[in-house]
Amino acid sequence: MRKLRIALTSLKARPVSLLGAFLALALGVAMTAVMLLGLAAALGGAAGGEELVSLVAALGTAGGVSAFVSAFVVASTYSYAVAQRRRELGLLRLAGATRAQVRRTVLAEALLLGAAASATGCLLGRLGAPALVRGLSEAGMAPPGFALVPASWPLPTAFATGLLVALGGVAAAVRRAGRVGPLDALRTADLDTGVLTAGRLLTGLGLLLAFLAPVATALATDPADLLHRKTYTTQPMWLICASGLLSPLLAPPLIRLLGRVLPRRVTGYAGRLVPAGAAAALRRTGAVAAPVLVSVALTGALAGALDTVGAARTAEARARTAADLVVVPAPGADGGPLLAALRAVPGVAALSATAPTALSLVEADGVTVRSEARATTDPAGLAALARLPLLAGSPAGLDDGSLVLPAEWGHRTVGEPVPVVRADGSRTTLRVAAVLRDGLGDNGLYVTAANAPGALVDRIEVRLGPAARAAGVRAAALPFGAAVLTREQWLAAGASPRIAWLRIVLVLGPALVYAGIALANTLLMATADRRRELALLRLAGATRGQVVRLVTAESVLVTAVGAVLGCAVAAVQLGSLHAALAVLRVPAPLVLPWRPVGVVAAGALLLAAVCAAPAAAWALRTRPVAAAAR
Repeated sequence: MRKLRIALTSLKARPVSLLGAFLALALGVAMTAVMLLGLAAALGGAAGGEELVSLVAALGTAGGVSAFVSAFVVASTYSYAVAQRRRELGLLRLAGATRAQVRRTVLAEALLLGAAASATGCLLGRLGAPALVRGLSEAGMAPPGFALVPASWPLPTAFATGLLVALGGVAAAVRRAGRVGPLDALRTADLDTGVLTAGRLLTGLGLLLAFLAPVATALATDPADLLHRKTYTTQPMWLICASGLLSPLLAPPLIRLLGRVLPRRVTGYAGRLVPAGAAAALRRTGAVAAPVLVSVALTGALAGALDTVGAARTAEARARTAADLVVVPAPGADGGPLLAALRAVPGVAALSATAPTALSLVEADGVTVRSEARATTDPAGLAALARLPLLAGSPAGLDDGSLVLPAEWGHRTVGEPVPVVRADGSRTTLRVAAVLRDGLGDNGLYVTAANAPGALVDRIEVRLGPAARAAGVRAAALPFGAAVLTREQWLAAGASPRIAWLRIVLVLGPALVYAGIALANTLLMATADRRRELALLRLAGATRGQVVRLVTAESVLVTAVGAVLGCAVAAVQLGSLHAALAVLRVPAPLVLPWRPVGVVAAGALLLAAVCAAPAAAWALRTRPVAAAAR
């Protein structure tokens, strides 16, 4: 009970730190609660087909990213909040408190603050969830009738997550608080020492290895796994955590490098104090850089992955077809008469009509795995127009008793029997006619129309002969209401990224807003704690304007350090994607997400300047002599 009273008194004595840590956790819990309530609505709503399945996946990913961002930022904020109290904890030790008592006091504070912030976050999340549901419906990402449903698990889960994040975030700081000695109460220097402990270094290197080992394994065994959305969403998190832990090692050289480009007219004669101050207070530097690091890294990794994989799919599709034109039948139309009319066009060298269908392969243990497939009406036309990456066999050998499949299915021998389940539920066994190298796009299953009951032709690829004209094909397709596209037009229509980008906005949007608020919050916390340091600068002869410019320049510098570290994380992650594409021998154009990364980094720099300047002016409101005496 005495520890709780001490904890409450300590929290009341530092209102700025209390408010900063409270806001960071409350908003993180609110963000997580909103996503969980949306996920519960998607899971408990009426059946919505593929659209609802896609929404569940997007909300699940958004919830995971939100929880990670909030945990990363809260851990950094709590660690810095405890570091701010070094002299206070030293006084407790000087008054006779044991190491264990200091640890229990800090844990009690974290528990009290975590419970209050988590409860507040749950309330805010419940109030904000309807806006999420409404936004998803207006954007066309949710099926008709999508709405919140009564669910008992989202808010308790968000509350428990917040409490665990608070206790986990303060865990490392608790150990450090227990090591504070009585003489630390007498320290007046603000130089951070012992920031990069052996445990922190080993943990950071271990997290770096946790990123590199799966990447190396995947490149050697299954490169396509690195290109899956789940993989390229979670992989950067290991690098982000490793960079955060290793920031005391990585930040000083970056501070020195970026400090050289600071304009002297902004900082005046105190320009040398800017990088020196940032390097001396590494815990403050890490706390300010953390929201920027996670924002820039996730933006670059996810936006870059979307653009890279999309560009690779388009390049692969371009390389896989020899068609000059692609005819798209009217929805629901029978493609037979249209195909006959196209065959009658003079000069048409080859035609290949295919239809989408579902096909399930039966594994050795009896489990059926569903996959998308293409059904062809003419295997010879498919062989002529589809430049499939063959490992064995030929698509020309495809018939009603066989199939073409990628090597990832494990069947690599031509003639090998494969049990399958057709779209209508009927079962049969097909032999392997050809094996394809794994890829990204249409390197899927191919069967004949006899094994695709109910499938309607949705694409007819046309290769023109020397004397043929596209106008003749368009004239033949016109009576059937079919669209005739050039190969580039068809590729562009198939590469529309609107829904994919909306998913990225859903995943990143709340996390970026939260990170921006956390950055402003941390800057206010850090600047308020520097009143004595700033007063000493004033007593040394610096004007109020010079001190404000110095604090603003230092905040911008530290924010730039976080942005550079975030760019480095994104570059390493995108490098792993390009390595996977190279192993798969898929054309991989270099796509860099300059625009989203630039917007996020510029926004962080602007926010740092806007928040640091008034915070410094507020910290200077007390007379320098009075502030320095504290």
